[in-house]
Amino acid sequence: MKKISLFGYGHTTKAIAFKHQEVVFYDDKCTKPFKDENGFSIKPSSEFHPNYSQLEITSPGIPPSNPLILKAKNLISEYDYFAKDMPLSIWISGTNGKTTTTQMMQHLLQDKGSQEGGNIGTPLAKMNINANLWILETSSFTIHYTNIAKPNIYILLPVSPDHLSWHGDMQEYEKAKLKPITMMKEGEIAIIPDKYKDIQTKAHIISYKNELDLATHFDIDVKKVNFKGAFLSDALLAMAVDKILFDRTNYETINTFTLDPHRQEELRDAKNRLWVNDTKATNIDATIAALKRYKGSPIHLILGGDDKGVELKELFDYLQNIDVKIYNIGSNKEKLSLLAKEYTIEFQLCKNLNDAILKINKNLEKNELALLSPAASSLDEFSSYAHRGNEFKETVKNLS
Repeated sequence: MKKISLFGYGHTTKAIAFKHQEVVFYDDKCTKPFKDENGFSIKPSSEFHPNYSQLEITSPGIPPSNPLILKAKNLISEYDYFAKDMPLSIWISGTNGKTTTTQMMQHLLQDKGSQEGGNIGTPLAKMNINANLWILETSSFTIHYTNIAKPNIYILLPVSPDHLSWHGDMQEYEKAKLKPITMMKEGEIAIIPDKYKDIQTKAHIISYKNELDLATHFDIDVKKVNFKGAFLSDALLAMAVDKILFDRTNYETINTFTLDPHRQEELRDAKNRLWVNDTKATNIDATIAALKRYKGSPIHLILGGDDKGVELKELFDYLQNIDVKIYNIGSNKEKLSLLAKEYTIEFQLCKNLNDAILKINKNLEKNELALLSPAASSLDEFSSYAHRGNEFKETVKNLS
């Protein structure tokens, strides 16, 4: 039996450990070796030695620059570990919307024996290999480390700057997103943004520029689909796969799908003013999508957090041409304030999220809206984007 090293003591690797008892975890947060409640050994990362390991499986979030990755000689991804057992699989990737697209697809295909997982929450080790198909939300981190597994259908949503501090630059980020297409075989299908249509692959390429392209190609009547804006694209991509696999267009089922909270989630305060929780907008593209949806109203925008090293001028080019005042929070708030000055955009520097909400509360008129769409990760001040969104909603609820 192979000696397996698991990098990172997290959700993904813990699930794999139960499939293969002879494992050792190596984790950067571990300072002293110990055994957990299941009897598994957890050791400091510094104790890993490649000569005593026959296989290394990494948590996807560990960056390529980590010493564990640099030392490894037999490194594979979670996807590669299950490649030979993976049923027909649909991978969904892109910068924004992949979670919603994955959920919508599962909603449409569950009657055909599908199961969703991957980055969406269920690790592959906990998925049923006897399911008819797997629908996998797939991150660029996972793809970077994957060299064996590949999808039968690959759905790529638009790609915009994100996770650049992890990948190094935009070119490497795009390279990861496109990698599965280059590995696909004849008879497999990739639905991808038009800018990538000339990529070299044996797969059949279906490219799209916008929602109209998707609707036209798959003969879908958008007037019968209840979702708008970015959510319409998500729905059309999910419906496209249903059409490819089962030759059906199920308007009734897609329209019963309920969106998760934290993405353009609308709420009203005690004065009936509109506040929008878009905390899941952790990058520029997602924030611009929200701003476009609400461009008909003056906007009080809460920005800021960990921007992951992304260049923010594209966002400010857009902000310069709309009716907006920004409220800067998080670890990059000084950077945002300097850009606001450069672009002559009205702003307020805030202590934190709560302070921003209180400042907006003094300024918000009934014909205006308040939007939390940070264009940044939450992990500088919160445990997750959901934590940030829940605090936003709770504070707004208690406004007087």
